[in-house]
Amino acid sequence: MAYSASNAAGKAVQNILADLPQLLAVAIVDTQSGMTLASHSNSPAFDPDTAAAYNTEVVKQKQKAMAALKLQGEQIDDILISLTNQLHLINLLEGGKKFIYLAVNARDTNLAIARDVLRQQAELLK
Repeated sequence: MAYSASNAAGKAVQNILADLPQLLAVAIVDTQSGMTLASHSNSPAFDPDTAAAYNTEVVKQKQKAMAALKLQGEQIDDILISLTNQLHLINLLEGGKKFIYLAVNARDTNLAIARDVLRQQAELLK
C-alpha cells in the first residue's frame, strides 16, 4: 500500500479511500505537468503515479480534439475507460487544470457511486 499527499489533495484521497475502500488506486493530478499531488494504491503492482502520467496525455489529447472540433460551451466532466475487469475514471477539476484518477474492480464497484464520490471531492478541491 502506497500513499503520498499534499494538503487538500491528500484529504481528498483519504475521503475517496474512506468511501471506496476496495479501490485499486487513486491520484489527484496536475494536468500541465502530469505530476501527482496525492495518491494511494491498494495494490503493490499498481503504481498510481505512473498511471497518472499516462492519463495526463489522455486528458490533453481529448482537450486538443475538443478544440479542433470547436466544441464551444463544452467541457470534459469525466472520461471513462472500461477494461475487461477494471474501470478507470478520470474526473476533471478546475476547467481541466487538475484531475482525479480512479481505478476500481468493475465487479466490486458501482460506477454511479464512484462518479458521485469523485464529484463530491471535486467540489472540495476547487
